[in-house]
Amino acid sequence: MTGLGMGLSPCSLWGALWVASLVRELAVAQEIYAPHSIRVEGDLTLGGLFPVHARGPPGVPCGDIQKEVGIHRLEAMMYALDQINSDEELLPNITLGARVLDTCSRDTYALEQSLTFVQALIQKDTSDVRCTNGEPPVFVKPEKVVGVIGASASSVSIMVANILRLFQIPQVSYGSTAPELSDERRYDFFSRVVAPDSSQAQALLAVVRALRWGYVSTLASEGSYGEKGVEAFTHACREAGGICIAQSLKIPSDRQDEDFDKIIRQLLETPNARAVVIFASDEDIRGVLNASRRAGRVGHFLWMGSDSWGAKLSAVQQLEEAALGAITILPKRATIEGFDTYFTTRTLENNRRNVWFAEYWEENFDCKLMSSSKKEDTSRKCTGQERIGIDSRYEQEQKVQFVIDAVYAVAHALHSMHRELCPEHSSVCPAMEQAGGKRLLSYLRAVSFNGSAGTSVMFDRNGDAPGRYDLFQFQISNSSSGYKLIGQWVDMLHLNVEELQWPEGEPPGSVCSLPCPPGFRKKRVKGAACCWHCEACDGYQYQHDETSCRLCAFDMRPSPNRTGCQPIPVLQLEWGSAWAVLPVLLALLGILATIAVTGAFVRHNDTPIVRASGGSSATCCWRASSSPTSSPS
Repeated sequence: MTGLGMGLSPCSLWGALWVASLVRELAVAQEIYAPHSIRVEGDLTLGGLFPVHARGPPGVPCGDIQKEVGIHRLEAMMYALDQINSDEELLPNITLGARVLDTCSRDTYALEQSLTFVQALIQKDTSDVRCTNGEPPVFVKPEKVVGVIGASASSVSIMVANILRLFQIPQVSYGSTAPELSDERRYDFFSRVVAPDSSQAQALLAVVRALRWGYVSTLASEGSYGEKGVEAFTHACREAGGICIAQSLKIPSDRQDEDFDKIIRQLLETPNARAVVIFASDEDIRGVLNASRRAGRVGHFLWMGSDSWGAKLSAVQQLEEAALGAITILPKRATIEGFDTYFTTRTLENNRRNVWFAEYWEENFDCKLMSSSKKEDTSRKCTGQERIGIDSRYEQEQKVQFVIDAVYAVAHALHSMHRELCPEHSSVCPAMEQAGGKRLLSYLRAVSFNGSAGTSVMFDRNGDAPGRYDLFQFQISNSSSGYKLIGQWVDMLHLNVEELQWPEGEPPGSVCSLPCPPGFRKKRVKGAACCWHCEACDGYQYQHDETSCRLCAFDMRPSPNRTGCQPIPVLQLEWGSAWAVLPVLLALLGILATIAVTGAFVRHNDTPIVRASGGSSATCCWRASSSPTSSPS
């Protein structure tokens, strides 16, 4: 095995050898050319992982075919290969081939399928194998896969990345956004042309703050994408401050209608937290919207959907009223007109390289190609003359652009590698064949080019693309519904507030408690940082800050709104005021009365009345003068 165990510790080396032996055993059980896969011949082969079929019921790995997220994305890789192979400047004289596999939206199944990519790197001991005539057998060596495009779901990419890194095969995803894939130590051969959910969390947080929502709940599908996405959003809220998480709920993988009803009941336990941030799959989004309608709470919740919701009509079909006003996010993208022309001209005759195209044809046109068809819900026969976009509805899938960019990223890396290692060769040289995936990874991380939508494609040291997002709101107007572009986020938020429409006519609130009026302090609710009661500052107290009241100084008193103190005014009476004239008149009357009484006492000082009112001395004198004269003895 080329490069296996290089730079690994003894413990890691043992683990790598164990996994390699397991891979060898499983690979023997597989056919050389895996069934149900697309194989396109080329000088260099790229692997592809796409969710062509949905996850099957218990015991069955694969379910129904997925027309958009499966076939559209798969054909986007085929389209990109055709464009590159016809380009005279990019990889001239070198043809890119492909080995495309179906993941069935299941991580364990995808792991089994991806073993096809590493078969060429497994050395098999065939010394004891002989044909019946005694001659050694001739083995057809499988093609060597130099890089893998995919996968879509983060859980699938995580599972596959653990195998591909052991064989040093670079992997470029077009849709996996889990933050843990940014760990360069564990997923050193993983790159992606979409930004991680940590960037998406920052964009969602910016929207929450712009709408002044301080109390929100989160809802996640069980699994790496949903749980890690909510974890990134919660971490961003904690770092930014001012945003509280009312509830953080999880949708179980084996959910039933009762589970969604329970989730709605739990969300209603905090009715003021109307905003709900959702990182969930299409099926779970529909389940939540349906449950809110069953509960009669249409219009109560303010949904904020991650890129898994994006601008998908399938997520809200026949649930438009429940989704009204929902704000969603999607990596900034553009419709690739060349792909539309390519895909709408695909027929059963010119697209035989796609082994799943007949199944897509039946599903897309609701018909049967043959009596042995698995499609049992229709009896109409396919004519083969149907045309995509004319006899059926067609809309380009959201991640087609990123699939194309992922293929071109590997092509540009191979081009740089060829130009440096094979300057004198027009085709693949031995030095390039022996360079290995680690060398290719260094070229891949250094690419920088304008992608299919005209935006730059590049990777940081962790293999992540820069965050660029479009913001949408689901609106209903004139009996028609759809997603309307309301802004974008590229390092900072640009939100067109005037474009927003709300069921209530005005921006709704999602706060635990309303701001306190002036003169009231916040009395926090224990265990809920964003919840409080408003308590008035009374007496000679004023509002010092949001949470406390203080007494004014002795010569101060509270202002009328109790937001501060002001000096107690000194009041002086004016001589012309009624409050001064009346006391003065009363005082003058008192003085005149006193003078009159004094004059009367002076004038009539010898009268008995005056003498009697003069006090104890006058009384004594009166008594002395009035005593009888003693007779002579």
